[in-house]
Amino acid sequence: MKAGLLWKLILVRGMLKVEELYASYGKGDVIKGINLEVLGGETVAVLGPNGAGKTTLLKAICGLVKTRGKIFFNGREISKLKTNERIALGIAISPEGRRIFPKMSVRDNLLITGSKKLDEIYEIFPRLKEREDQIAGTLSGGEQQMLSIARALMLKPKLLLLDEPSFGLAPIVIETISDVIRKIKERGVSILMVEQNLSLVADVADRIYVLSGGEIVDSGSVGDVMNNKLRLL
Repeated sequence: MKAGLLWKLILVRGMLKVEELYASYGKGDVIKGINLEVLGGETVAVLGPNGAGKTTLLKAICGLVKTRGKIFFNGREISKLKTNERIALGIAISPEGRRIFPKMSVRDNLLITGSKKLDEIYEIFPRLKEREDQIAGTLSGGEQQMLSIARALMLKPKLLLLDEPSFGLAPIVIETISDVIRKIKERGVSILMVEQNLSLVADVADRIYVLSGGEIVDSGSVGDVMNNKLRLL
C-alpha cells in the first residue's frame, strides 16, 4: 500500500487529529505543540489545572484563536478554515459559561441555530421540552447547561466540544449531565470534553489527556490516568 493512501486511512479513523498544535492570543503560546486524537464515536476528556490551556485548545479546534500546526477533521485538514466553515463540516461547541441568550425563550435559543427540528433534541432533553416557553435566564444552572449543549446539538455535529459542562452544578445535577453525555454518545457523536470533575470524567470518558502549562503531560485510558495522581495535581 502506498504511504499516501495509508496516511489517509489513518486520518479517516480519527474523527479529530491534532498535530504539533500551537495556539496564542498574540503574546506567547498558550498551547505548545499538542498532539491529540478523538476517534469516531469516542468520548475524550481533557483534564488540567486552571490556566493549563484547556479552553484555548477547544477554541483552536473551532478556529477562534491564532494557531500553528495541523488540525484534521474526518481526514481533511481544516487548519486554515474559518470558524463557520468548520461548523458546516460538523464541529459544534458548548462553550465555557454556557453563553445562552437569557432574555429569549428556551425554544428561541434553540431555533436561533437555523434548524427547526426540535423533536430529537427534546428526546434527549425532556426537561427543556417542559420549559420551552420559559425565558432562558430564569432556568436553573443545570437547565441552562442542558440548553447550551442542546443548542450545539441543533447543528447536528459529528464532533461536540464541551467546555466544563459540570461547572457550578450540584452533584445531583452532574448526574443528569452525565446521562445526557451518554445519550449523545449513543447517537454516534464524538465528544471532546474539557472537565475538572473527576467523577464525571470517570463515568463517561473513554480516554483522557492531561494538560499542564499548555503541554500534554499524560494520556491514556481512564483507569491508567486516574491512578497517576501526581500528574493530576
